[in-house]
Amino acid sequence: MVATLGKNSEFAEVNIHNKDSLEAALSDVDLVVHAAGPFQQSQKCTVLEAAIETQTAYLDVCDDTNYAFRAKSFKGRAVDANIPAITTGGVYPGVSNVMAAELVRAARSESKTEPERLRFSYYTAGSGGAGPTILATSFLLLGEEVVAYNKGQKIKLKPFTGMLNVDFGKGIGKRDVYLLNLPEVRSAHEVLEVPTVSARFGTAPFFWNWGMEAMTNLLPAEFLRDRSKVQQLVEWFDPLVRAVDGIAGERVSMRGSGKRHSCFCSSNS
Repeated sequence: MVATLGKNSEFAEVNIHNKDSLEAALSDVDLVVHAAGPFQQSQKCTVLEAAIETQTAYLDVCDDTNYAFRAKSFKGRAVDANIPAITTGGVYPGVSNVMAAELVRAARSESKTEPERLRFSYYTAGSGGAGPTILATSFLLLGEEVVAYNKGQKIKLKPFTGMLNVDFGKGIGKRDVYLLNLPEVRSAHEVLEVPTVSARFGTAPFFWNWGMEAMTNLLPAEFLRDRSKVQQLVEWFDPLVRAVDGIAGERVSMRGSGKRHSCFCSSNS
């Protein structure tokens, strides 16, 4: 990566759980982009804290509900440090939240109606090009109870249930997606004030979905919340996933749908 970025870049190894190590690395840096996932089951926002202490602009690609809202609790400190600090700025929930905001805007300004329901649907073929991190994220999410909203009431559901067959449009087609606990559900409900919100994810080939469903039913939730044990699973499965990726290709697609409107976003490689 350093060679790709050019002569003005350099490599520095840091421990992202050690604030002193991070602060030393961030000295004289303009912006830190925190992409060292998975964010699930992380107990601290150490990179964000170090950015605030060194007055370094901060952006992360967090995709975990607890981490995202823990990061937002640092707003006052970031304002005092006079730095921009942005969480959940990746493909999803970053881009997907922009899609959701556009759906809600269209419903209110063009249709003159209040949106009643918002569904986030995501599909990846294999690892979607994200490699082992997406595996770890997916496995850890199987250990999290799903939070959704139904007519303004928060409900909790079992992960990887509630299957829907969603049409992702040309190039992807119809795919099965399953409930997962994702941060855009809470933010869309609280910020966009949509009363019914849920998020689902599916992958391909189809047997990966069967495997995820089996893991949810057969493995204890405590096991799936243990980052070290999940990392062992990732090491076992990653070579197989990469081999299948070579056959299935790597694709990522998102669909946000409301009662009257839909938005699509997809990437194929």
